[in-house]
Amino acid sequence: MVQFNAVILRFDKQGEKTGWTYISIPKEIAESIKPGTKKSFRVKGKLDEHSISKTALLPMGDGDFILPLNATIRKAIHKKKGAMLNARLQEDKQPPLICKELLECLADSPSALKRFDALPHSHKLYYSKWIESAKTIQTKSKRIAMAVIAMERNMSYADMLRANAQAVNK
Repeated sequence: MVQFNAVILRFDKQGEKTGWTYISIPKEIAESIKPGTKKSFRVKGKLDEHSISKTALLPMGDGDFILPLNATIRKAIHKKKGAMLNARLQEDKQPPLICKELLECLADSPSALKRFDALPHSHKLYYSKWIESAKTIQTKSKRIAMAVIAMERNMSYADMLRANAQAVNK
């Protein structure tokens, strides 16, 4: 496990990352966590005393990475831009799991399951994380149904969300 202190930063204008809060992971530290990698990878550990897992380090070029701090993490650590943060990180080799309920429902539709199985793992995770982030059982059930229907209709994640937004706005 690698331990270091970092200042919490925020992007002003940085394309799709505009407004993101993050800590910078210099090349030397990233190398000690996962030597030789230039691609995004997952880490686990602690930010101050808040435990994290399955959190991605994102490459920024020249071997440097960032660790985005989403709202959940920021609330848990009670810190904002400019604050010092103690990070203890190591590579998280545990593969992210797909929502069990989604897999059970996909099993009832062979065509949907076949389409889902053909997706890259990262795309499967879009669906899974979206479903798991539901705050109520009703919302989770609705999202699972939408995902199964999207797979049956050979729709992408983005197409599914657009179709749902259009249906809601009618």
